[in-house]
Amino acid sequence: MNTIVDSAGDPQIAIDHHTTEPPYEQVRRQIAAKVADGTLGPGARIPTVRALAEALGLAVNTVAKAYRALETEGVVETLGRRGTFVRPRSLDRDAAAAADAAADTYVAELRRLGLARSEALRMVEDRWP
Repeated sequence: MNTIVDSAGDPQIAIDHHTTEPPYEQVRRQIAAKVADGTLGPGARIPTVRALAEALGLAVNTVAKAYRALETEGVVETLGRRGTFVRPRSLDRDAAAAADAAADTYVAELRRLGLARSEALRMVEDRWP
């Protein structure tokens, strides 16, 4: 689903006011969990601090604190007025090596077939979800 609000704009995270866990930590933990389980994929835009605070009935500073913590952890990045987005995941050494090998194979095969770089890139972009 790639969002933390549903189609009506209601948050898909919940704040438990009867726990000792601070609200900002509940927001941080739940967003981080959605990133970890793939509900929020790389590049997913998360709501503005103000919008999420309003939807959850929290102070803006509370949500801002959660977003700052997520940014420090490398989970999200804020791109100025464009918004806050889930950061692409870093590949471990084995995954990076496998991705490099797959790219080398792809490039070699398309060169063998006589395709131009622009056509090869278009083919990848057309197939990327």
